[in-house]
Amino acid sequence: MRRRDFIQLAAGTAVTFTVGSSLKAQRAVSKRPNVLLLFSDQHNANHLGCYGHQIVQTPNLDKLADKGVLFSRAYCQDGICLPSRSSMFTGMYPRKLGLLDNNDHSGFGNKEGFVPLQSLLRQNGYVTAAFGKRHIPKCLSNDWDVSNGHLKGEDEFTYWDWIEEKGLLGTFLRDWSAENKTGRPEDKYAPMSSRISELPDDATMEAFTAQKTVEFIRNAKESDKPFFCWSSFYRPHQPYTPTKRWADMYDPGSVFIPPNIKQPSETLPPGLRLFRSLQGDPWCLGVAQRQDDMALYRMFISYYYALVTEIDHHIGVILDELEKQGVADNTIVIYTTDHGDFVGSHGLIEKGALGHNIYEDTLRVPLIISCPELIKKKHKCSDIIQLIDLYPTIAQLCGIKLDDKRVDGLSLVPTLKEGRKPARKYAVSENWSQSTIITDDFKLGRWLECSKFDWWNKKRDYRAFGDMMFNITADPWETDNLYAKEQFSQQQEYLLKLHSRWESENEYA
Repeated sequence: MRRRDFIQLAAGTAVTFTVGSSLKAQRAVSKRPNVLLLFSDQHNANHLGCYGHQIVQTPNLDKLADKGVLFSRAYCQDGICLPSRSSMFTGMYPRKLGLLDNNDHSGFGNKEGFVPLQSLLRQNGYVTAAFGKRHIPKCLSNDWDVSNGHLKGEDEFTYWDWIEEKGLLGTFLRDWSAENKTGRPEDKYAPMSSRISELPDDATMEAFTAQKTVEFIRNAKESDKPFFCWSSFYRPHQPYTPTKRWADMYDPGSVFIPPNIKQPSETLPPGLRLFRSLQGDPWCLGVAQRQDDMALYRMFISYYYALVTEIDHHIGVILDELEKQGVADNTIVIYTTDHGDFVGSHGLIEKGALGHNIYEDTLRVPLIISCPELIKKKHKCSDIIQLIDLYPTIAQLCGIKLDDKRVDGLSLVPTLKEGRKPARKYAVSENWSQSTIITDDFKLGRWLECSKFDWWNKKRDYRAFGDMMFNITADPWETDNLYAKEQFSQQQEYLLKLHSRWESENEYA
């Protein structure tokens, strides 16, 4: 977008709040903080330097955490992309949206009354922008003043158009075929959906997202209006195809191998047991399990590290631009993701959405919030919070009063500004198969009725397998299922009652 076009666009954006005079209104708007939501897809919360990982290099996110508040126990509301993102952007539980799976949203566009975060901010004087992967229903993806997605046809100009202009579409499709069919006979699946990309470093989806974000920030300086920018990276989601620059940073022989990588298959839920038995590419976990040297796992894990570091690099470029434009101190910067990745834990990769919604690897997410002018108390918060809490938090930080009682999230502003304990005692995350309640030390997952997915779910097997409960503190790798064990009957009864009460208070749409 050209600077002139941006200024004209910003000047025409509606403002629904009022202040005494037009000059006073203009000043009030200009003093409101910008909001930059840095977002990734499928980032395991343990895999950042600031979260304690000894190998993965994330210097820019570590620096961001040093300036703000790091939440070590943030949970997504669904371990699947679309419902998790939709929930975060509305501040509502997925079941109340009627969205529990990536394919659940076909009739969602007929529903009314939801106010997505970007719409709320736009109605209150913000210029809104989205760059990269959105993956939310169309009715929740309105009110972007500027948007450049990844998918062909998603916007007037997308990553697909960008890569075609560079003459590199075929190179990109080679990467894409590591996991997905492309229709080209030369493209083949890759073991563990992993291979080295032949794209130039400045031609990846991550580079595109960063470039568009930087252009937007540069132009936004000329506007009197604050901005909300969602900068959304595709990775470290599969296909795991880093360029050589990033892959060379990590020796497969030196990666961290989770101690539960050889967990007995029969202790896993039926869906994950089936996933781990697959023999063919791209999900050849059955082959990987038989390797004594863990070669396939090591390759995949090193590529996952590489993708995380690439994202961190581009985040550094974006944060540098905030500094160059002199808006860093008055910009709320948030980093998080929609859900995690197993990264070899339980012998699994990806998120394994078909058959569980309980493990920390996929439900716990990184969350960092920084804004020097607003958040003076830099600290780490180890209390339980949820991604739906971002909606009311951003609204309050931006001076917007919420009257919508349907918002389920709780504002984190007292925690951010005063270090106060968040006003919640548990988190709940669920997809179409399993609903999990999480407290300080324990979590309990209950299997749900989901006839829509009988073809995969095999309800009889799940019922025979039984519900699941873990002591997160004593068993951080979640290998000891405590459900129905007599010595934990009191904790189990408490969690069941707590979950039943939550269900009664939060009915399905």
